[in-house]
Parts: sequence; structure tokens; C-alpha cells
Amino acid sequence: MSQNPSNETRRQLLEEAKTIAVVGLSNKPDRTSYMVAQAMQNAGYRIIPVNPVIAGETVLGEKAVASLQELDQQVDIVNVFRKSEDILPVAQDALKMKHKPKVFWMQQGIANEEAASLVRAEDIEVVQDLCIKVDHALLRVGK
Repeated sequence: MSQNPSNETRRQLLEEAKTIAVVGLSNKPDRTSYMVAQAMQNAGYRIIPVNPVIAGETVLGEKAVASLQELDQQVDIVNVFRKSEDILPVAQDALKMKHKPKVFWMQQGIANEEAASLVRAEDIEVVQDLCIKVDHALLRVGK
């Protein structure tokens, strides 16, 4: 697996970010995606739920959309909760967004080199197999 950005780079990315689109966010509070997104929201980030199953519903106070391509606003981080084998289409969607994200972040247990290479080629930082919530705490992000 390719190298993740350094701790310092990841800290800086998290400190500069304001908006996180969470692909695969569940509307069920007992799911990891919900708990992580809620923790990041509590840390001061705007969370945008991206999940075709719950599109139109409100999750964590934000209206869910079906795909990344529906987003008009700048998203700093695309945080993905999908199986590794389902990441490539998400990466392709991220590259078609109106405003290119700064970071494509695959949660702990998720990695896809083909998707990572595709996204990296567009000058987007890629993080694989790390939990954004854990990183936020361990790196002592100033948010």
C-alpha cells in the first residue's frame, strides 16, 4: 500500500478543513459511520451525508445527497465508509465534483491502490486505512 501523508501533513489537512462529505454515512446512530461523523461534527466540521439509500433524509441536521456530484459547495475532505472493492466508483465521482476536494480519506480497514492513484494524479491528498476521528484525536488537531 502506498504511503499516507505524514502526521504533520494530516494534522494540517484536518486543521484547514471545514467541510467533510461522508460517503456511506448511515442514519443509524449505532453505526460506526454515524458515530465518527457525529464526533467530527462535534469537533466543528460541517458534515454532508452522501448515501443513495437515505438521499433526501436529514442526518446529523444535514440533508443527505445520493452522490458527490450533487454537491455545489466546496468540500475539503471526502471521507469514505465503503468496502475497499467499492472505492473506485467513489473516487471517480470525487473527480467529477464541481469543486475538487483537498483530501480523499478511506476509513480504517479500507484501501484501494487503483482509486488512490487515480485521485493522487489530480493533486488530491489520499489517506488509506486510517480513522479520521482517531487521527483527529491522536494528532491533537486544534479544532
